[in-house]
Amino acid sequence: MAAHVEELLTLLQLERLEDNLFRGESRDIGTRFVFGGQVLGQALSAAQQTVDADRAAHSLHAYFLRAGDIEKPIVYNVERTRDGGSFSVRRVTAIQHGQPIFNFSASFQVAETGVEHQVSMPEVPKAADLDPPKPLSADELAKLPPKLQRWFGRGGPFEFRHVYPRDELKPAKRPPQQQVWFRLTSRIADDAVLHRALLAYASDFHLIGTAMLPHGISFLQRNVQVASLDHALWFHRPFRVDEWLLYACDSPTAQGGRGLARGLFYDESGRLVASTAQEGLIRLRPETA
Repeated sequence: MAAHVEELLTLLQLERLEDNLFRGESRDIGTRFVFGGQVLGQALSAAQQTVDADRAAHSLHAYFLRAGDIEKPIVYNVERTRDGGSFSVRRVTAIQHGQPIFNFSASFQVAETGVEHQVSMPEVPKAADLDPPKPLSADELAKLPPKLQRWFGRGGPFEFRHVYPRDELKPAKRPPQQQVWFRLTSRIADDAVLHRALLAYASDFHLIGTAMLPHGISFLQRNVQVASLDHALWFHRPFRVDEWLLYACDSPTAQGGRGLARGLFYDESGRLVASTAQEGLIRLRPETA
């Protein structure tokens, strides 16, 4: 197994301190603060460990309250809100330095059958027909802050292939929608709980970026401040994150220093397996010399 994938799997394996109390380590992937997807995945892992094994997560909703400290672990306090005949609900508070940094709730359901429909997958090239992204040159990397050099210079646990790539160093204005194929770079165990936690992690990529597309701005610009504010994710059908998934994103609006983005996840056969939505902070600060 590739080292980056093994590192991510270890990150999602929380230490159980008490029945409802867990601790997770943080990982520096080149962002200034803890990556939001890490907290989403860890909170879901913590909640799942307090639910009967026959109940799978079908939805989660979260608020990012404070920036997370990459250098310190995060404690997850799980509240067992309700266990009904078919559904269980859990609330999770993530804590660092004695303060909540993240609130999270998730609902779990016993498997059922029922009516089914879905919207069709966009007509886009398959992942195998797209080229992998080209790495930045040494000269391009040297122009970036050290943190961003780490982001772009290291390999990650996921492989991404954009249907319509964009140069983040020279962003052009375009409609607020994009499609990205992605998958884990190594094969992992057939564990649906783990695959859901990994999708929660990956769902924090690309959403705020979609809201910035029509404005020709990028998170690489020093005068652009972005952060996740809240996040929702719904699981619809079984999937594997070590097989190609299409992430189809759009942003219907941006205003008031915030942008709203939505995403649909499809497997290669066209099955809609999950949906997500996020509002993010987008601030343009005055240019400094």
